[in-house]
Amino acid sequence: MKLPLIHPYAPVKAGRYVTPGGGRLTIGKADENAVHLRITLDHLGCPAQCVEEKDAAFRRLALAVEGYCVHAGCRHHAAFTDGVFRHFELLNGTVSLVAFVRAVLAIELGDVIPAGRIVKESEARFEPVPRPEGSDEEGQEEVT
Repeated sequence: MKLPLIHPYAPVKAGRYVTPGGGRLTIGKADENAVHLRITLDHLGCPAQCVEEKDAAFRRLALAVEGYCVHAGCRHHAAFTDGVFRHFELLNGTVSLVAFVRAVLAIELGDVIPAGRIVKESEARFEPVPRPEGSDEEGQEEVT
């Protein structure tokens, strides 16, 4: 089965795609009522996608969107899983799917600025997003 390439600036909808970084991105409903969207990113074993900086950026992005779930009082499975197969859950109607997917694709390509914007928006509404121990992610703090 040949998957389409997802373009960071094209419309985003449910389905399976090949990412610009060579991974496989799947977007779908996480539950029957589509309250949550499930986004999975499979790096297909690529070690370049499992470096500490990217792990930390993906984790902070997941924690930022999880803040919306905590605030809404919903409980669901883990919002993030580390490693070559990353799993995110996004409360539908909070952060736009397009912005979230673009942030995920940007991290995959080494740019943490779009994810930093989502982190800042979440922190402005709720509380500071925890940093992984020993990380120095100043790139996520800057919004240009």
